[in-house]
Amino acid sequence: MSNLRARLSELTTLEAMLPDFPGHAHRVLARVQHGSEVFPIHAIELGAQDRRLPTLAFVGGVHGLERIGTQVLLSYLRTLKSALGWDEALNHLLTRMRLLFVPLLNPVGMALGLRSNGRGVDLMRNSPSNADRGSRWFELHRGQRLSPYLPWYRGQTEGEMELEAHTLCRYVEEQLFDSEFAISVDVHSGFLPGDRIWFPYARSDRPFGRTPEVLALSQLLEQTHEHHVYTIEPQCINYTTHGDLWDHVFDRHEIHGSGKVLLPLTLELSSRAWYTKNPRQLASRIGLFHPVKPHRLARAQRRHKTLFDFLMRCVLSHRRWLPTSPAHRAALLAQAEERWFTPGDP
Repeated sequence: MSNLRARLSELTTLEAMLPDFPGHAHRVLARVQHGSEVFPIHAIELGAQDRRLPTLAFVGGVHGLERIGTQVLLSYLRTLKSALGWDEALNHLLTRMRLLFVPLLNPVGMALGLRSNGRGVDLMRNSPSNADRGSRWFELHRGQRLSPYLPWYRGQTEGEMELEAHTLCRYVEEQLFDSEFAISVDVHSGFLPGDRIWFPYARSDRPFGRTPEVLALSQLLEQTHEHHVYTIEPQCINYTTHGDLWDHVFDRHEIHGSGKVLLPLTLELSSRAWYTKNPRQLASRIGLFHPVKPHRLARAQRRHKTLFDFLMRCVLSHRRWLPTSPAHRAALLAQAEERWFTPGDP
């Protein structure tokens, strides 16, 4: 095993897990080269093969520093692997829908301990999507083209995407765009207090085209799990960015023009409790985004399985809760604008 690959226990764990899903699909979406070493980007596809069926997709490891996203998905895959051996309800559910996993999109960045990929590009700033408002010189976090030695680098050439980003967007188009209803969940970690579920847009403070559907999903979660821990909000409430991959994917899905529904969600795990309870982990870059203590890591890995199971059932049963009439969608949009897009008191 190479020295760099030896740092990537998540990839070793994932590859050891692949034979545990007989009868389900595995594919290598791309291979990323770094020096003399090559790293695969794996996808695991559970359930039916018909791409028109409802689909739930999970993505992790977009930012290499945020290892917890990949580890949460690997833990959920282990749960599913066990349940597939005995759970008749799960096996029946998967005859009517699809579950997709890309647990580690940025293997080189994770092996190197970088937010970016191996070429210094922040994959979540790398799409052609541009924010409605341009960046001022100090707003590097919104995406910059100055230098790969500064954080949040978008890449030098506008319109050209990195291999990892292009691979994800192409895979989503191939696997989700024909689905009658699809949700994607991209798992990250960050500094904000409390775990958050973000939805587009990242580039604009305007409601995106499926805001009524997200509000309906939010209300369903609140009714079903009244004590859930998540703050659900558009990403733009916190900041806007250039190059968001999910903005780009959603816009392309709308151009696809099929009338089908895609809800791109980002699960932003709060790292604040991890480092405030254990300040010593602030001494490492990984510690800013990852629970170091074993019991906190275990808690993070089990904490979100209820949400994932809930989303699986929401996807399968989408016809029972999605707004369909123009009047219902208009009413939900009005509620969403008041809840998320109306400026507060000065």
